[in-house]
Amino acid sequence: MDTIAGIFSFITTPVSWVIVQFHSVYGAIFGPDTGWAWGLSIVSLVILIRICLIPLFVKQIKATRAMQTLQPEMKKIQERYKNDKQRQSEEMMKLYKETGTNPLSSCLPILAQSPFFFALYHVLNSIASNDTIGVINERLLESAQKAHIFGAPLAAKFTDSSSKVEALGSSITDVRIVTAIMIVLMSASQFYTQRQLMTKNVDTTVKTPFMQQQKMLMYVFPIMFAVFGINFPVGVLVYWLTTNVWTMGQQMYVIRQNPTPGSKAQAAFLERLLKHVDTNGKTRNRRERAVVKAIVVKGRDRNEHERKFINGLNKAGFAAQTDGTVVKSDAAAAAETEDGTPVTGGAPKRQQPKRQSKSQRQSGTVQGGAKASDESEPKTSLTKSDDPQDAKPGPKPAGGKPASGGSTRSKAQSGQRKGPQRPKSPSKK
Repeated sequence: MDTIAGIFSFITTPVSWVIVQFHSVYGAIFGPDTGWAWGLSIVSLVILIRICLIPLFVKQIKATRAMQTLQPEMKKIQERYKNDKQRQSEEMMKLYKETGTNPLSSCLPILAQSPFFFALYHVLNSIASNDTIGVINERLLESAQKAHIFGAPLAAKFTDSSSKVEALGSSITDVRIVTAIMIVLMSASQFYTQRQLMTKNVDTTVKTPFMQQQKMLMYVFPIMFAVFGINFPVGVLVYWLTTNVWTMGQQMYVIRQNPTPGSKAQAAFLERLLKHVDTNGKTRNRRERAVVKAIVVKGRDRNEHERKFINGLNKAGFAAQTDGTVVKSDAAAAAETEDGTPVTGGAPKRQQPKRQSKSQRQSGTVQGGAKASDESEPKTSLTKSDDPQDAKPGPKPAGGKPASGGSTRSKAQSGQRKGPQRPKSPSKK
């Protein structure tokens, strides 16, 4: 580690200068020899570096998404040339060149801040060795050695001996407890950051070796931090814990506001956007209009979450335009009442005709009581008269009992129907 830090010794002077400038500010508030002054100076150094690296972080996000998009094509190349590794590499490079994708772009933020990390390690290691470095003179060196963070000296390590720790004005127990807690927090934050990326911001419809690689890194990086962390000074642990927390918060913002298409984060984002449009009738800013525009342009190539969003807009009475705006659809405009108040629920529902009873169908009436046939036409009654005019009573047999062809009443009571049959309903023809 000392050899690697020595390679970046050329940047130790700028790093030490930045720390001293922040220390002069925080020292006036908390005292120049306190751990708060030196600890917050290191935290401020991290924040300044990460702000400068935001353009690289944006490029990293774009490169990662481009790599995810290319995974199906890369898998086809691997299967096609699985027995010819040289041809496989040539086709991969050709694919990267055609699409303008660089696999190393996803590592740019880590590579860019590595010199600052090793330069800070070199500065703190010099403080522990009682050597001046950069713009840190003897007075600042003495002040930094007195600084303790929760009882642990700024330049102490987990692996330091008791005599070395006592020379810095602390005990080996305090140093190991503080460094162990910081190493655990550093590894846990790194694991959560990678897990958040894999579970929320990855297109789950594509199963490729790239996803398996990311899952492996989710467990490898925390283990690496835990192994190497015992050799880092407390000040370096503060630096790395701060940069992990910054990365986690920055990634949470990106996942919430600009999720990967097809991911769970996109489903949550479109659900929030649909709710806002349903309430306010429009999108909020240019970024949301860009999202809606991209979904409209896709057409039939939309994923499940995007189709659900477009269907939700239609049900709410809105239509997405090609420029990304959202307007009220024609069906919703026609559903307004006479006083201009829109009908709740979007487009008007189709009114189903009421079902007629059997007597209404037989009498030829329609809904509302109107006759189905014109009044000028002769009306034919479909009901059977109780006393037909042509019916004649038959002779009574001896004994006073009616004959088998008795009266209509006796036949009706027996459940038998004689005489002219009722015509069938027109609906049954």
